[in-house]
Amino acid sequence: MDDKRPQELTIGQLAHRTGLPVRTLRFWSDEGAVPPVARSASGYRLYDAESVARVELVRTLRELGLGLDDVCRVLSGRTTVAEAAEVHVAALDAQIRSLKVSRAVLSTVAKRGSTAEETALMNRLARLSAAERKQIIDEFKEEVFGGLRMDPRLRDRMRTYDIELPDDPSPDQVDAWIDLAELVRNPGFRARMRTWMELNTPVPGQGRPPGASIWWARQVVQTVREARERGVAPEGPAAAEVVTELFGDANRAAVLRSLEAGIEAGAERYRRLLARVRGKYASPDATEELEWLARALRAADPA
Repeated sequence: MDDKRPQELTIGQLAHRTGLPVRTLRFWSDEGAVPPVARSASGYRLYDAESVARVELVRTLRELGLGLDDVCRVLSGRTTVAEAAEVHVAALDAQIRSLKVSRAVLSTVAKRGSTAEETALMNRLARLSAAERKQIIDEFKEEVFGGLRMDPRLRDRMRTYDIELPDDPSPDQVDAWIDLAELVRNPGFRARMRTWMELNTPVPGQGRPPGASIWWARQVVQTVREARERGVAPEGPAAAEVVTELFGDANRAAVLRSLEAGIEAGAERYRRLLARVRGKYASPDATEELEWLARALRAADPA
């Protein structure tokens, strides 16, 4: 190389000093990230000690994921490293959320053995916008709760009742949302839930429906669980005593209708999916306890 001053480096020497390929340095140079400080008489690029430091900064920012355009903006003084980092953090957060959704969908596909069509549906449900998710829940609320006679305070609570994924959902929350969205969009499920709500919603001026305590008071489930753990058979006299303890002289037929409606609707599955989407603790599945109680009620008061 001709007329090169001792303090200047050729691109090959710069590559040797930094451990980067010449082709990478040439690309960065062409893009303006590491411009040469001079040219030799033959037109070859020349660099200096500051170029070595500049290469290290470019490498660091690139390893952190910043695009070369952003790197050039930092090096030219059009933005700061902190400002560029803030923008990149937001982009990484969005990418992480997207990856979590992808992982949740693929996990659900693997667990279910889904077809291509089912996979496409789950992916669409998982990637709905917040407004689209709200619309699904609003439609469900209107069909299940709309027009029910209820206390104004309860109606206000129903209006504000919402089901939403957080901004940074866990894979389990996404997985639960996929299941829940499929469930609440099902017309049959909506109809069964409507029947269940009609049987269990307190009407203004009247007492609580006879079977409502099954669903709104978890001690009912706990009492049944303890009876099952003692080995009490649902058709035996001990089970009849449990039924009397729980419901006294309430209308047993009405209690059974409420219970059967909830079991048929899949209220326990809905409750647990709802808790998972919200990232909250869900008490154990009580389906077996509820079915035991239904058998005990039928045995205690045979038609």
